[in-house]
This record gives sequence, C-alpha cells and structure tokens, in this order.
Amino acid sequence: MRKIIELLTIFSVLSVFLPASASAQEVRPEADGENLIISAVSKINAKEIDSAESMLSSLLADDYENDAAWYYLAIAAMTKGDLAAAEETLKRAIEIDPGNFWYRYRLARVYAATQRPELTVDMYEKLLEDFPKKSELYFDMVELYASQGEFQKALDTMKEIETVFGMTESLAMYRFNLLRMMDRQQEAYDSLEEYNEEYSSPYVLTTLGDYHMSMYNDSTALAYYAEALDIAPDYSPALVGKAEVYRMTRKYDDYFKTLNVFVESEDIPVNGKSDYLMAVVQRTDPKFLRSFLSQMDSTINRMVEMYPSDSTMRQTAGVYYYSTDRKKMAKEHFAANARTWPQSYAANATYVEYLMYAEDWEELSREGRSSFERFPKETAFLEMASVGDYNLKAYDKVLEICDKVLEVAPNDSSATLRAWSTMGDIYHQLGDNKKAYKAYDKALKINPDYVYVLNNYAYYLSVEGKNLKKAYAMSKKTIEAEPDNSTYLDTFGWILYLQGKPLEAKPFFKHAMLYGGKDSPVILDHYAEVLFSLKEYDMAFVYWNLAKQKNKDDIPDLDEKIETRKQSINR
Repeated sequence: MRKIIELLTIFSVLSVFLPASASAQEVRPEADGENLIISAVSKINAKEIDSAESMLSSLLADDYENDAAWYYLAIAAMTKGDLAAAEETLKRAIEIDPGNFWYRYRLARVYAATQRPELTVDMYEKLLEDFPKKSELYFDMVELYASQGEFQKALDTMKEIETVFGMTESLAMYRFNLLRMMDRQQEAYDSLEEYNEEYSSPYVLTTLGDYHMSMYNDSTALAYYAEALDIAPDYSPALVGKAEVYRMTRKYDDYFKTLNVFVESEDIPVNGKSDYLMAVVQRTDPKFLRSFLSQMDSTINRMVEMYPSDSTMRQTAGVYYYSTDRKKMAKEHFAANARTWPQSYAANATYVEYLMYAEDWEELSREGRSSFERFPKETAFLEMASVGDYNLKAYDKVLEICDKVLEVAPNDSSATLRAWSTMGDIYHQLGDNKKAYKAYDKALKINPDYVYVLNNYAYYLSVEGKNLKKAYAMSKKTIEAEPDNSTYLDTFGWILYLQGKPLEAKPFFKHAMLYGGKDSPVILDHYAEVLFSLKEYDMAFVYWNLAKQKNKDDIPDLDEKIETRKQSINR
C-alpha cells in the first residue's frame, strides 16, 4: 500500500483544490465580493498568485468575515507550496463557516500532505459523520487506514461503501488485496469466489484462475480462464493463463493453439505479446525451445510479420534467435531494429551490446562509432567500439577512442576514469610502462580506490621489480576491498614473495585457491614458487603440474622453468 504522502502530493492536492467549477459549486461568496472572488480564482488558475493574493487581501480588508476569500487565499498559498499558510487560512474559513464541506475536506488534505495522519483521520471521521453520502470520503478513509496498517478499519470502511454504494469489481479487488496484506490468503480468495457467484468479471475470474494454477489445480484453473474468455474472448491475461496451464501440463498442441489465438488477436497490444514471448524465451527450460523450434519459429516470425516496425517485437525476435544459437538471424533482427529506429538509444544500444556478446569485433568497432555519431553525448558507444578494436589488436584505435572520450566528456568522472585506465592497459600492452603508469596515476587521481587500476599498477610494478613498497600499498587496498578476489590475492601474495616474505605470502595464495585461483596457470605458478622457496618441494611440484595442465601460452617457458627447479634439488 502506498504511503499517504505518496498519494496526496502537493500537486494532487492542487488538482483537487482547483476544479473548473469551484467558485460555482463549493462556496457562495457575498454578492458585492463575487466579482472580485471570480477574478482572483482566474488569477490563481493562470498562476498569477501575487495578483490573486492582492485581490483577496483587499477584499478581506473590507470584509474580514468573508469565508470564501479566506478559502481562496488558502488555495493561493497551496499553489505556492506554502502549506503552513494554507492551513491557517483554511482554519479561518472554517471558523466562519464550520458546516462547509469543502473547507474541512481541503484542510484534511493539507494534513495528509504534511504527513499528520492522526489529524487527517480525525478530520475525515468527523466529515463522514456529517456527510455520510460523500463517496470520496469513504475511499480516502480506506487509503488512510491502510497506509497506517489499520487494515481491519479499512475493511470495515469498505463494508460501509458496499452497503451505501453497492459492490463493484474494484471494491472486490481492493478487499482481496487488503486481506492478502493481512495474511488472510484463503479468506481473500474466498471473497473473490463470493463476488464471482453474483457478478461476472474477467479480471476476477483470471485472478482465481491464477490462484488455482499456483495450487496445481489445473482443471479448475482452466475452467476459470474459460469463463473469463466467454465474457471477453481476447482478454490477454486469461489467454496467457490458459496457455501456461497447457504448457505446464505438457499439453503442447493445446498450448500452441492458445498461443496462436493470443498472437493473432488484434485487440491485444503488441507490448503485451512481446513481453509474454520474451518471458517464454528467457525463463523456460532451453529444452522446451529446442524441442518446439519450428512452432516457436512460426510464432516469432508471425509476430515480426504483423509488427515489422515495432521495436519490442524485433528485440524479442533477436533474443529468441540468439538464445537458440542462431546468431546470424539474431543479428538481422537487432540490426533491422537499429535501422528502423536510428534515433532510438535503446535500439542502437541493444544492437551494439549484441555484437559484443556475439564477438563480432569488426562490426562492433564500426557500429559503436556509428552510434556515437548519432548520440554524441553517449561515450559508452565509443567504449564498446574500443572493445572491438582491442580484440582486433588495433591498439592505436583504442588509444584514439580514449583521447576522444577525454575530449568530449571531461567532466564525466566515470568515463574519464575508464579512459585513463584503458590507456594504462594499452600502453603496458605496447611495452611503454612509463606512459602506462602516467595513465594509471591520472585514473587514481579521479578515484584513489579504483581496485582494477590499483591491482594492475601494483602487479606491473612487481613484474618489473620496481617500487615494491608502492606496489604493496596499492595491492593491500585491493584485498581489503575484495578479500576473496583470487587475482588481487595473487598480486598481493606475489609482492610479499618478492619482498622476501614467502611465509607471509603463503596464506594469501591458499585463500586464492579457494576462490578460483586453481583455474589460473599464473596464480598456480606463483604459489608453486612460494612453496618451493619454503622448501615444500612436493607441494610445489603438485601446483606446477596443475599449472602445466592449465597453461596455454600464458607462461611460455613454464616447462623449462620446472625442469630447472627439479635440477636445482637433484630431482
């Protein structure tokens, strides 16, 4: 249940305070001030608040007991957002005319807007005593009680509404939701059954169908869905529910028949269709998609045929074909969506993201740049292009993109941080550590705690055997931030080893082994070196053998190094 302040924002209060017929229906100003009141209301509606207040103050100077003038002065204050002034002027209007419904009702709304629920409820309860036929009071009271967790009072008020105004679908569903919030689940569904015995509602019937489906009462669920569809043959929630019962009970012929009715219906919005199909693609067992590939292909293709320009349907088709390992067809749909909607950020971003996952590096490089031209403020497109360039080993192009990001987004700390970080990595890749370290220093000025840069910087220093004290300080920050990251543990442990502290290094490598370190030949090799230096030779060669099994040119001279170590101890 939404909090009362969320329901009664200043703006919603104003929309009630300023009805088109306010001056005619809510107050009865005296004849000699009527024209001035009408003029003031016109000024308020035109947002000329100072002028309205001047008119009303002038009227009150001559007629201090003019309750209508006080009332509209309150509205002027409310329009400015001055709720304290609105409260005081409304109270003055009520003192003059305590029987006026609207004065008291608006004051109750002010109490609500200023988050004073006790005063609000008290005002509403007194209004209900005096105006028992005002339907809006009952509904407001239900919201008020529910917002305070007084659900039983809310239910009791709803019974009064039903007695005075009769039962409706919205009341039945509201009562249902209240009972569920009170954890009275069975009573909630019984209340819908009771409503359904006397009235017909596809919404209620489908809700009951969904409940019975969740309880695995498949035949009962189907009966409710069928009854809902008798009333409204294209009611999409009932069609979806019916289809899901058939799918869950493996009656696939009936499932696809129902799905086809859902797909072909012209009364169901395309978004509803694409949302359901996307859910099927993403949440069902992949075996289902593979087993019924031709039927699903037919459904997806039919939807694209019906809505060739709809972005959500094209995206659904792209995700479907990607999920079923048909990248070429997926690419066609994502590309068509981007071409159809060249000014849609979402359509272009989805296509670029697909290219990255599909490892289509050349197209990613081109499309990332092309999208950036259409969206010159979205440097993420350039960064995606650089991923393609990096995998194509076009390192000069990666550096060009980093320079471009720094040029066009100098105040975007996240983008510039990534740019300097990437430049550091690329310069290291090119063997220019001097420029790499300068780039890393720039990155750390933006964010001194950026663990990715801290780790790389520290590790590269350790590889060179330079400034191990600085490397230690940086690496220590990474394991404090992410104590279970095997890469960071390896860097820190290796720096300790290089500082001549293998005994201190050992526990960090042991910890790394528990969190993925055994999958890295480099980490395994480092750990073996530490164990070897501690003269734990047997265990050292165990880890070197594991490293050999994992090694795929990560450590080019690993075999020779191991043989050298064996010879050094006469093995």
